[in-house]
Amino acid sequence: MAYTEDKAFELIESAHERGRLGHAFIISGTKHAGVESLTTRVINLINREEETEGEGGGDDMFDLFGEVEGVDKAPQPEAENLQELEGELVRIVRPQMKSRIIPVDAMRELEKSMFKTARKGKYKVGIVVDADRMRTEAANAFLKTLEEPPNGSILFLLTASPERLLSTILSRCVNIPLIAENDVREELEGEQEMLTTLLRNAKVGFNSVSRALTIKSVFATILNKRKLAIAKVHDASLKEEQDHYKNTTDGDWLKDREKHYESLTNSDYIFERSKFIDLLILWLGDLVRLKSGAPRLDFSQHEEAMAEAAERESLESLLQRMDAMEELRALFETNVSEALALEVSFMKAFS
Repeated sequence: MAYTEDKAFELIESAHERGRLGHAFIISGTKHAGVESLTTRVINLINREEETEGEGGGDDMFDLFGEVEGVDKAPQPEAENLQELEGELVRIVRPQMKSRIIPVDAMRELEKSMFKTARKGKYKVGIVVDADRMRTEAANAFLKTLEEPPNGSILFLLTASPERLLSTILSRCVNIPLIAENDVREELEGEQEMLTTLLRNAKVGFNSVSRALTIKSVFATILNKRKLAIAKVHDASLKEEQDHYKNTTDGDWLKDREKHYESLTNSDYIFERSKFIDLLILWLGDLVRLKSGAPRLDFSQHEEAMAEAAERESLESLLQRMDAMEELRALFETNVSEALALEVSFMKAFS
């Protein structure tokens, strides 16, 4: 279940008040969902400077010069972002270099900082921004910290892609997926082309083999473009490493880096493909909502055209089309050929 930022904060605040706060959190969501904002609020909460009064009260609180004794200064204003918090108690690790990776050295430095003594009543906080960018070595180093967390420490992993984290890390953290308050969704590269194709075919009805294959062809073409773009980014990162380390390491290490980036390209592509399947399911879901008279749409800008399409469909057929897309997602969890899975599922969904 995903939460809004405010709801997630309420739950964490309640756990803190009951002394049940976890030692490690994965906070995930898009940049609009408030991932860094929630983390900032939680750190403000757990390391808040409390205003304390001296014992006795009354006239005993004043010295001969009329100044207050035994009263601490008023608490400092709360930080508004993570950058303001970074310092003695809060350490932040971010991706480095053009390749945007988190190296093992950065995680080892974070681990060392977690074992340093903090002021009484304060938490030592470690934050990993874009945690899915950890190399395998970095992830394994972080896992050691998770398995034996230092006393008085708390860890936050921030990511838009939690599924790319090691399963052993996922199982040791409290997972808090966030959704934007106003359901803002980041537009995908190629999304408008896909929506235009869906709307154009929906106007004349889906029940056609040729139209199903047309929609599938556009979907596959967009995915191929995205795969090439992803590969280009990782190829550039690999070349950067090769140029930097070619004179200081052996050929086996460079071959391992090639395999690493091949794996990363494939992982990013699978994630992108999953988002486009989500897009189709959301779009069909809007047709179901229009058919049912529900008020909220994910693609409200196309409401008029989608209403016409929904009018032509029965609720049962729309639900069957959504089921076909869910089946496609399940097929991709097997070793099935991508081209075959797309053709079969799009024929079920749109013919």
